[in-house]
Amino acid sequence: MVTVKGILGRKLGMTQVFDEAGRAVPVTVVKAGPCVVVQKRTPARDGYSAIQLGFEEVKEGRLNRPRRGHLARAGVRPVRILRELRVPDAEAYQVGQDLRVDLFKPGDRVDVTGISKGKGFAGGVKRWGFGRGPMAHGSKYHRGTGSLATGGRMSGGGGRVFPGRKMPGHLGAERVTVQNLRVERVDPEHDLLLLRGAVPGPRGGLVIVRSAVKG
Repeated sequence: MVTVKGILGRKLGMTQVFDEAGRAVPVTVVKAGPCVVVQKRTPARDGYSAIQLGFEEVKEGRLNRPRRGHLARAGVRPVRILRELRVPDAEAYQVGQDLRVDLFKPGDRVDVTGISKGKGFAGGVKRWGFGRGPMAHGSKYHRGTGSLATGGRMSGGGGRVFPGRKMPGHLGAERVTVQNLRVERVDPEHDLLLLRGAVPGPRGGLVIVRSAVKG
């Protein structure tokens, strides 16, 4: 019996639905699956238990030779994306098995992992929420980083900028997991999941939906 459920999908965007009480509920629409089980990892052979899922069918000619050979050995259709999902018991799955959105049902709790939107280079105010300086009366310091050091050597401050200091830099484009989202609706006919709230990433971004660890 499959105890931990997981599937790959694409974020389509956000909309709203109405619950039984007539209240508007914001949801994210995810085009999830179908995914094929390409490989199983077992503790005896690999030291851990996991399955490898394939997503999005593609023409075989668009894959490189190692990928074609890997899929051919598994006897599965050509797929564009491969991702590994940790599960308690990989033997509950079969290579070639299709996983679809009907794994989930309304009311289930899931964790969703994706790559957050990239914002490029950002200053301290946007990246870390720093306060700004005065905006008038001759001030020339508005959104700058300000003092970085924590004092001189004689004051015990170190006289240098310590590693990990919050600084301007690249913002976003990081792996983010949003936990414990509620599955509002499931549409097996169109392979759609409607999840309450927002999930990481832009429209069209790849997401991994799996059973909530804290659900």
